[in-house]
Amino acid sequence: MKVSFGGLSLKNPILTASGTFGYGLEYTRFGELATLGGIVVKGLSLEPRVGNPMPRIAETPSGMLNAIGLQNIGVRNFVEKRLPKLPADQMAVIANLYACSAEEFAELAGYLSEQPGVAALEVNISCPNVSSGGILFGQDPKMAARVTEAVKRRAGDKPVIIKLSPNVTDITEIARAAAGAGADILCLINTLSGMAVDARTRRPRLANVIGGLSGPAIKPVALRCVHQVSRAVDVPIIGVGGIASAEDVLEFILVGAHAIQVGTANFIRPDFVFRLVDELERLCEAYGITSFDEYRGSLRL
Repeated sequence: MKVSFGGLSLKNPILTASGTFGYGLEYTRFGELATLGGIVVKGLSLEPRVGNPMPRIAETPSGMLNAIGLQNIGVRNFVEKRLPKLPADQMAVIANLYACSAEEFAELAGYLSEQPGVAALEVNISCPNVSSGGILFGQDPKMAARVTEAVKRRAGDKPVIIKLSPNVTDITEIARAAAGAGADILCLINTLSGMAVDARTRRPRLANVIGGLSGPAIKPVALRCVHQVSRAVDVPIIGVGGIASAEDVLEFILVGAHAIQVGTANFIRPDFVFRLVDELERLCEAYGITSFDEYRGSLRL
């Protein structure tokens, strides 16, 4: 079950997605964190953020919308109060970075690169660039490359993961830009933009009006993106989007992913990701899969 790629070595290919697993400690009553390949903690900014006003979550068919607004305790509080309590010597602790400028991303990377308990840095480029009118870093190849370069310069020996947004015309264009700027790993996809309204009250169901769609509804989009990007760049990929079974995990590996992240399913069953480790091993035995390296990208077209 072990996988190694882009400077990461995991006991299995199962990670948790940022924003869906807190800082990891919240889920310890449902299973042993050390059994996972790793966790990606809630997005961290330089200073604490309170996030968006309520309501911030709305259920949708086969998924959910969220507009949390990157609420978090701030990177220093995480390092001082949460990180020491995580079993970082037994599984990968990956920090997710949130910022509104390349300089802020670099500052976060520099601070986190000094923390021995952090295995890698995941960069959320689905963030607004405040100096460029609010356009998302992940929607412009040049800005995606600029952030990637800024983080790489300060990341030291920490692998840099760039998390791509599906809200673009051609995701391979952004993937090439990030890869060309030195990304060690790509993660895809982030949530799809969406909204929900109440016909009776004539009000949006999210106070922010627009939110990010996640859950099984987006899995076909995520699979398509992983398939396309794996053929466009020679950079390892972490697949994420709608994974709710061991079969889903194998589908992502089949189209080119080296590992996966579980997101929305953590809200449905808090113990799901822990059970998934055993379920994946049993399914591999049933399908006669003895090597993820051989199975990866073996889709018959």
